[in-house]
Amino acid sequence: MSISIDTVRIGKKYILKNYGEVHRFEVLSRTGEENFEVKDMDTLEKYSIKDLYEYGRGKDYLLDELK
Repeated sequence: MSISIDTVRIGKKYILKNYGEVHRFEVLSRTGEENFEVKDMDTLEKYSIKDLYEYGRGKDYLLDELK
């Protein structure tokens, strides 16, 4: 079951699956009401979390905290 974007916390690590793509990232800072600056754990690239679901949420959408 997916968690809400409202429960995302700075410093925590998450996994996002959407339209067949999988992203593992750490939240660095909050940049808006429902937007965060994140760092990809695989490539170390920094980007906005909204970039990951800007085209909508697919049937496979899943946002969950990594343990």
